[in-house]
Amino acid sequence: MARRLPGKIGINTQLTHGGYEPSDYFGFVNPPVVHASTVLFPDAATMSSRGQKYTYGTHATPTTDALTQAVNELEGSAGTILVPSGLAAVTIPLLAFLSAGDHVLIVDSVYFPTRRFANTMLKRLGVEVDYYDPHVGAGISALMKPNTRVVLTESPGSGTFEVQDIPAIAKAAHAGGAVVMMDNTWATPLYFRPLDFGADISIHAATKYPAGHSDVLLGMVSANEACWPKLLEAYTNVGCCAGPDDVYQVLRGLRTMGIRLERHQKSALDIARWLEAQPGIARVLHPGLESNPGHALWKRDFSGASGIFSVVLDGGGQAQSHAFLDALTIFGLGYSWGGYESLAVPVLLGDRTVAKGPSEGPVIRLQIGLEDVEDLKSDLSGALEAARLA
Repeated sequence: MARRLPGKIGINTQLTHGGYEPSDYFGFVNPPVVHASTVLFPDAATMSSRGQKYTYGTHATPTTDALTQAVNELEGSAGTILVPSGLAAVTIPLLAFLSAGDHVLIVDSVYFPTRRFANTMLKRLGVEVDYYDPHVGAGISALMKPNTRVVLTESPGSGTFEVQDIPAIAKAAHAGGAVVMMDNTWATPLYFRPLDFGADISIHAATKYPAGHSDVLLGMVSANEACWPKLLEAYTNVGCCAGPDDVYQVLRGLRTMGIRLERHQKSALDIARWLEAQPGIARVLHPGLESNPGHALWKRDFSGASGIFSVVLDGGGQAQSHAFLDALTIFGLGYSWGGYESLAVPVLLGDRTVAKGPSEGPVIRLQIGLEDVEDLKSDLSGALEAARLA
């Protein structure tokens, strides 16, 4: 039984109560973690018609329903699927909307595993793949072909943080008959709702901020009403569903995501501004900074920033990059973000074909966690000194 909440509520109230139906499970605050594949039917007629809410574990359970309901409320979407990883959240919608002979446009600053999937599996399946400059905006209309079926966006890009003009891209793509997908992992639906800006599909690595503790792999894909049936069909046919414990962990993480993101945002902006003034730094790639080329677009469309950005070292190469990374003691070296701990990784740009990225020196991506800001600044100071000496 659905609860009745006030018509207009704040985001943290929404996060706390989304998918929250204690009356459906005997008053317990959290939903049950349903470990099940088989669902029994009361009789043959019900079995033949599938005339009950749950029919098999891959389709839905009370656990998955709780999370998808919460996400649909956050996204303003017609439906959401849950998959085992953030990468699966990219690949399944691409498979859903692309066939042999189709053309896809992918932003050149895209998450590398997405590029690898496009350059290997999509091409092998007969899909034509092209990359475009993240700053193209409405100019993407010139890149559209009669067989362009999908335009994939990622804003900001997760390595160099270019901000895309999503409304302009969506308008041009829709005029050419293409579906617009956006990887929105950086902002989450708290700070940007892709469907409100013209995208048809919103993609998230729930491994990051929704989970929040670096202990879960999960992906979420939300669709508008027009695209939901096709996305659901592909999801059902592929059978790529998330496990119940992971789903529960993400739902639990969702409850505190708002207050965690506030801390990530505040600390990251503080450190980004401080880094701009440090010797050894050529540029700080954070769209929330007034100096960033994408700042005006970010300020127009986004309501906040998360805790991940990159810095460009002032000269040097791999030796300086490694010296910087190896000198860190609080920052860990790990390929993820969105957890409570700070991380650093080198950003490799050699795969790009259109938007080559910064050239002044090595690019380092920083995930700013929940530690004390002054401790993180001290750690970064030592790393900058090590890079200078190298």
